[in-house]
Amino acid sequence: MRRLLTLLWLGLAGLAHAEPYLAVDMGLKCGACHVNPTGGGLRNAFGALYSQQLMPANKLPEAVPTWTGALHERLRLGTNLRGDATQTRISGQPTVSQTELSQWRVYLDAQLILNHLGVYLDQQLRPGQPQRQEGYVRLSTADQRWYAKAGQFYLPFGWRLQDNTSFVRSLSGINMANPDKGLELGYEDDEWSIQLVSSNGPGNVGPVHGDQLTGQAVWIRPDWRVGLAHARTHSSAGDRSSTGLFGGLRTGPVAWLGEVDLVSDSGYPDGTRRQLALLGEANWKLRPGHNLKLTSELLDPDRAVANDHKVRYSLVYELTPLPFTQLRAGYRHHGGIPQNAFDNRRMLFVELHLFL
Repeated sequence: MRRLLTLLWLGLAGLAHAEPYLAVDMGLKCGACHVNPTGGGLRNAFGALYSQQLMPANKLPEAVPTWTGALHERLRLGTNLRGDATQTRISGQPTVSQTELSQWRVYLDAQLILNHLGVYLDQQLRPGQPQRQEGYVRLSTADQRWYAKAGQFYLPFGWRLQDNTSFVRSLSGINMANPDKGLELGYEDDEWSIQLVSSNGPGNVGPVHGDQLTGQAVWIRPDWRVGLAHARTHSSAGDRSSTGLFGGLRTGPVAWLGEVDLVSDSGYPDGTRRQLALLGEANWKLRPGHNLKLTSELLDPDRAVANDHKVRYSLVYELTPLPFTQLRAGYRHHGGIPQNAFDNRRMLFVELHLFL
């Protein structure tokens, strides 16, 4: 554990994965805080200032310089580091405890032509071998309303959650662990965020080949937002159609998120399999730097089969005592058919996350 903590502090961590409830709480788009118009990864100057001035319970002394992430007007760097300890309990089996450096990433955004042409990189260093997550060229109009991205990037589909294991993110297969290669066209204004993507399809790798067309539109209002996403995948392993309806609402100190995803897969011996995933999330900002997160999830892996659904409930407390530092502790309850002990497991976890 001492070695892990040392690595965490030496990493001088960086930019968090997206937490979309923050955008709902502020009444802004995810792109208001991130370099990527659809959110996630490296933060822009506004996002860096928000994480220092509004997000933590306590601010740094005034003598400490403000960090904006920019080394030059054309170059922005960041890094993200997470370490966690988990304990998993399965009925009839020994309790499994694990401590690990779960993530270390570095980010770079270089403006070749200021505010018009840029190169973006997201490189995962740990765990495992170094792996490129995102690497694309971005072309924008002068007013930043229209843009195009070409290369490898995360696809826009529903809420860009930090937890890639959530049912809505794992069912669709579109999350921040499965980037894709292709071309994205986007439009951004005060009320709308719209994307259209032509790509390989995140599941079309190795001997599996095909293509995917993805579209998403989000209407943003100060206190609420609603979005619709659809992806159509052609694959040698079987075609897939995914549709997601999602929204957010702010009621006082609570930011609510919801999403429903419907997925149809062909290629099964018994024909097309239809699946469903639901997410409900409440984030209660008790006071600056203190957030209580409650989630309720459901997964129906085959709508033609009765009583095969899975549920997952999570209670997470997030403490941001100072800029660049967040502690998360939570309990997760899984429920499924009684015959499968793993689907009825319990999990306790603690995470240390440092960011600039």
